[in-house]
Amino acid sequence: MGLHETVQFFASTNVGRVRDHNEDNYLVDRKLALFIVADGMGGHAAGEIASALAVRTIHEEIKKEKSLLDDFGSGASGAARVSLKTVLNLLEYAVQRACARIHEEARKDDAKRGMGTTLSLLCVVGHVAFIAHVGDSRIYLARGGECRQITEDHTVINELIKRGKLTRDQIEKVAQKNAITRALGVYERVEVDTLSIELLPGDQFLLCSDGLHGYLKNDEELRDQLQEMDGDVVTRSLIDFANERGGKDNITAVLVRIGEGTKVDEQRAIQLQLKREVLVGMPLFARLNEREVLRVMQVAQVRPFTAEQQIIKEGDKGDELFIVLSGKVKVTRGEAVLTTLGRGEHVGEMALIRSVPRSATVTSDGDSELIVIRRADFFDILRTEHELAVKLLWQFLGVLADRLDQTSRDLRNAREVLTADDITAEIFPELEVDADEEEDEGRATMPFIEQAPPPSIRHVPAPPPPPHSPAPPSVQSSPPLPPAAPPSPAAEKPAADKPAAPLPPPVPPPPHAPTPGAEKPAAEKPAAEKPSAEKPAAEKPAAEKPAVQLPPPVPPPPHAPAPGAEKPAAPLPPPVPPPPHAPAPGAEKPAAPLPPPVPPPPHAPAPGAEKPAAPLPPPVPPPPHAPAPAAEKPAAEKPAAEKPAVHLPPPVPPPPRTAAPEPVPSPPAAPKDDPPKPE
Repeated sequence: MGLHETVQFFASTNVGRVRDHNEDNYLVDRKLALFIVADGMGGHAAGEIASALAVRTIHEEIKKEKSLLDDFGSGASGAARVSLKTVLNLLEYAVQRACARIHEEARKDDAKRGMGTTLSLLCVVGHVAFIAHVGDSRIYLARGGECRQITEDHTVINELIKRGKLTRDQIEKVAQKNAITRALGVYERVEVDTLSIELLPGDQFLLCSDGLHGYLKNDEELRDQLQEMDGDVVTRSLIDFANERGGKDNITAVLVRIGEGTKVDEQRAIQLQLKREVLVGMPLFARLNEREVLRVMQVAQVRPFTAEQQIIKEGDKGDELFIVLSGKVKVTRGEAVLTTLGRGEHVGEMALIRSVPRSATVTSDGDSELIVIRRADFFDILRTEHELAVKLLWQFLGVLADRLDQTSRDLRNAREVLTADDITAEIFPELEVDADEEEDEGRATMPFIEQAPPPSIRHVPAPPPPPHSPAPPSVQSSPPLPPAAPPSPAAEKPAADKPAAPLPPPVPPPPHAPTPGAEKPAAEKPAAEKPSAEKPAAEKPAAEKPAVQLPPPVPPPPHAPAPGAEKPAAPLPPPVPPPPHAPAPGAEKPAAPLPPPVPPPPHAPAPGAEKPAAPLPPPVPPPPHAPAPAAEKPAAEKPAAEKPAVHLPPPVPPPPRTAAPEPVPSPPAAPKDDPPKPE
């Protein structure tokens, strides 16, 4: 049994306190569950004729298609299946036939020219209420303790309000408040508003003319009066209410009540309420009024899905928007699960605008119910509901803008991650030094075996410079050495002819490695020229040194002789490395004063170059921070007789000879006095 069989109706009409005749007409047909209210207009009783003609014509046209309504109410399938749109088209056709007939009667009689009528129609079929509306009569729906207007007034005042030109508080100041923009019979055709609403047990519909709703301040005034159980009492009280407030126009009221339903109807009522809440909660439909929400619900279908049932397939072209009503769905791309959607969340909104391949696959995660809106129904709303179309498209634009902003934020975050600063060098500074050394083209290919000294030893001040070279620059500000080049003949001249270039600061050797430049002490000067006090007796020849890979020596300064140019009679043992902060060798016994130096001739060759028969070996490129060998033994460059008078610091006793002396940090004790320049 459908809800249309439980319908109860109550109707009343009144001429009012001002008019002398009643131009309103209404129709009640219980078998068809058809209810109509028409408010005629026009002089000399033309309005009454127009309203009566409209009611009679529409009733006749619908009676002809009673079988169609029966098929819809019974849920016929196959060739007999009737859709919602078919019933709405039937009602619109009946209204258009009535409009054409009224317009034709007005053309035949000049006294009736310009006559017309408003119309509000309700037809209950099965579990659905169908509405057709033209003009300023109204239909209200009372459901769940609330009363709402579900039709729209086709009046000048309402158009001004919608466009923001007039507020509701200014209505009383406007003349010709009853001017309407649509009516049956004024023209041969008219634009008809149609709507379908799913019925629930206990629903109440009130159809009334403007003689009644014109005195209502808000819809809440109707809610209290519709609580009365007796329908006849309700209609009479509404007419009395309008007359008490003026009664300037004819008054008509038709009350339609839907009876109690079954348990199935109760479950459907719960689902319908949930459906409305979900749609209203979506950003796309958030700003719609009650009539517009009902219009969207008219095209929104509910489909059930079982567990793991595929809803959308990646790559397919779809034309439906899916909104989760109950349960959950999984969104996957390939083998990866992108997200899980719950109640109120949607997917596939771009299918409402254009046909594009789906970007992901959607499957039901357990049993679920989804609201489905097809693109064809969405386009039908845009074509027929102009104001609703503007709202929907504006909201749709906002949804796309929000998604674009989110995509831009994701891309910006990804770009920041890709361009993040590399802080590895700040965490591991030794890795940065090694990388710089590897990029240096002049680095020797022989790897170091022992680790670099601790950072504190790198700041040990350099030993005093040679007598004929200027003081080296600061250790902390010295640039790295460029790749070494073979010495030129001009570089062998003494420092007296040409000042030598500033030497880079030396880096002290590793704690347990022999001092650079001590590998071939005999090559720099014969043993006879070196005082015995400068070489400890525990030194061994360089040939007897264990096979340890040592850092390559640094080439001598430009005025120093090439290493290896001399061949001493017997190799001398290597010296024991001094502690990191010990003074340079040769300054151990300065007690005896030295005779005044004899300056060398201007172009005399450097000492140790008497036997140039053997070709000079090419120098090995030094490490970036290796010290100059001549800087360790400034006293061995020339005989003692030729040394200039230099004020030397007090002697420091040499450390005891041990197998591996450990570095002992101490403040530097190197002299700071610069040697006098030769005359």
